[in-house]
Amino acid sequence: MNRIIEISDFLAPELDVYARLTEVQLLNREFPERGLFIAESPKVIERALDAGYEPVSCLMEKKHIDGEGKPILEKMKGVPVFCAEFDVLTQLTGFKLTRGMLCAMKRKKLSTVKEICENKSRIVILDKVMNPTNVGAIIRSAAALGMDAVLLTPGCSDPLYRRAARVSMGTVFQIEWTFLSDDTFDEIKSLGFRTVAMALKDNSLSIDDPRLSEEERLAVIMGTEGDGLSDKTISDCDFTVKIPMYNGVDSLNVAAASAVAFYQLGNKNRDI
Repeated sequence: MNRIIEISDFLAPELDVYARLTEVQLLNREFPERGLFIAESPKVIERALDAGYEPVSCLMEKKHIDGEGKPILEKMKGVPVFCAEFDVLTQLTGFKLTRGMLCAMKRKKLSTVKEICENKSRIVILDKVMNPTNVGAIIRSAAALGMDAVLLTPGCSDPLYRRAARVSMGTVFQIEWTFLSDDTFDEIKSLGFRTVAMALKDNSLSIDDPRLSEEERLAVIMGTEGDGLSDKTISDCDFTVKIPMYNGVDSLNVAAASAVAFYQLGNKNRDI
């Protein structure tokens, strides 16, 4: 049985996590083991629960308690559920709730790069991709199109930021990911991966070059919005690869490019 608490005091400290703490404060870089994140929408919350994340509390529109949110609440009995009418919640959170439900959840300890890469043949590395929408979209494509894991440099947006997790449709809980300790990729090479820089350079290989599919282990590196990968990163990679463009288009958004790249280079031997 859940403890249903109708909101009467907007300043209640239990609501800080939803209304007043920033994503960075929730992350708690000083004590990451105490960090939280907000899962938004029943689909995302359900996938987080299925992945073993521990709920702390819920905030939801009152009508969803016995409606769309009911099967989710049944999976987390005993968790306090704060509720109110739609207009009240919009006033509290500052924006309309996506499908009327938020859940504060505890973060897990991140796996090491070595643990993530064990027995993997295709990984993606995001280098300073700062937009959480792009991070979420790329992770969704990686999960759907045959990539085995996602690694992020320290400059990237966190995959558990509310918007990133929502845009990913909860696939951040279905594919392994972790952060690299720095912006170099020496550790990846030491684990036996050949590195692929996605960049529009004249001397690039086409993305359908058969040499790429023949490689046993590939790490596909995608750069920040706008600037792409640095010249040093490109020169340090084993391959530079481009997606052919037509009609004078000079580039794709990094999220769109990721879907093309993963479809072509992803692990074709994964179970569907």
